[in-house]
Amino acid sequence: MRKASTLRNSDEIWALADAKKDRFIALADQVWDVPELLYEEHESVRLHTEALRAEGFRITEKLGGIATAVMGEAGEGGPVIAILGEYDALPGLSQRSGSFQPEPVVKDGNGHGCGHNLLGAGALAAATAVKDYLQRHGLPGRVRYYGCPAEEGGAAKTFLVRDGHFDDVDAALSWHPMSFNGVIPPLTLAVSMVDFHFTGRAAHAAVAPHLGRSALDAAELMSVGVNYLREHVPQDSRIHYAYLDAGGRAPNVVQAQATVRYSVRSLRAADMCDLVARVGRIAEGAALMTATQVRSNVVTAMSEMLDNPPLYRLLHDNMARLGPPDFDDCDRAFAQRMQATLLPDAIEAAFAGAGIDPDNAPLHEGLVPLEARGVPMLGSTDLGDVSWVVPFAQAGQATHALGTPGHTWQITAQGKSPAAHKAMINVAKALASTALDLLTEPKHLAASRADHARRVAAQPYVPPLADDATPHVP
Repeated sequence: MRKASTLRNSDEIWALADAKKDRFIALADQVWDVPELLYEEHESVRLHTEALRAEGFRITEKLGGIATAVMGEAGEGGPVIAILGEYDALPGLSQRSGSFQPEPVVKDGNGHGCGHNLLGAGALAAATAVKDYLQRHGLPGRVRYYGCPAEEGGAAKTFLVRDGHFDDVDAALSWHPMSFNGVIPPLTLAVSMVDFHFTGRAAHAAVAPHLGRSALDAAELMSVGVNYLREHVPQDSRIHYAYLDAGGRAPNVVQAQATVRYSVRSLRAADMCDLVARVGRIAEGAALMTATQVRSNVVTAMSEMLDNPPLYRLLHDNMARLGPPDFDDCDRAFAQRMQATLLPDAIEAAFAGAGIDPDNAPLHEGLVPLEARGVPMLGSTDLGDVSWVVPFAQAGQATHALGTPGHTWQITAQGKSPAAHKAMINVAKALASTALDLLTEPKHLAASRADHARRVAAQPYVPPLADDATPHVP
């Protein structure tokens, strides 16, 4: 049973979040209107910086030397609680809001197909509610909003962690748009993205092929070697690739250069690093076979997520106390029409991933039990590196129709819906009241920090990025 004073505190901070909800809904929609890719989020960060300035935060622009990163802080003394937001979009997912068929706003344009327009605005709404509560009651403690770019493959948070920008944070929180309400299990894959550049010698492919040394041949032989490697990797590993440069479009010219990008993932950063080295040796072998040269550079790298049961339990309890978003019949009807655009397999997979029994509801209006054991499809996020240097927990909130796959036009189409707005403000309240518990009830922060210290003592954090690595700005 929660103490009555805690319940009153939560009611008050939830009311503070509601009082400013319209301005943060507007911010989410403004960012949706200007979808920008990794490290190019100049308009999005400007909008977030203006919002921070209007709310009276102390602002650090170009955090860590990254032009599209920003940090706002409010409060004095006491612990530091960080709430992390994102605002980068994805290529090729431009889509008209509210449409039930693929309908790009801009042909081949960008779109918020992962809901980061909502993520950033919701996190900032939570930080603002905490700021307002601390100011109203004259309490010690600081809240920070981190506006983080380039989550989609750019690993901006990994660079910020490596360079010490979370060193004085006591705990961190975030959220992500999902099909379900509940904490997001701390299960992600460590990943490294590496470019392999092959250099050969051009020649006329018909007149003098013996004079050529094909960089494209080397890249293709590397692919063959990696395919044989797949049988001999840990079961949880993933290896995938894309050609960035195939050497040109003229088949009668021996290709003098080729570049292929590999993403290598595993459940543990140590296994991922070992696997990257093995892939690198295959690249060297391909170069040896073709008398070409190869060089490589790490584009990004991210660690797996570190668990923190006390903080996840606290976040879950706040979500349970708050309850789900207050969806209405119009929200359900819209979600039902969107569900009709999805494959049944996608909806079934969503329930299986959450570890709960399927139903026919178009929107999730419950809370996934903390003990639910699903079969999530694991991805990677630079939040993993944050979790290794500070206690961290992440919420999921049902901003879209049940079963909507991430990185799809359907997510973009639902990014400005009334249901998405309600869910965003709802999760902002949960994050705000969790942050307040950490700031005002020392036992929660002590338990989270003790658990984190024990885990890092058993397995120290090793940054996956070299000291001289820099953000890969397009």
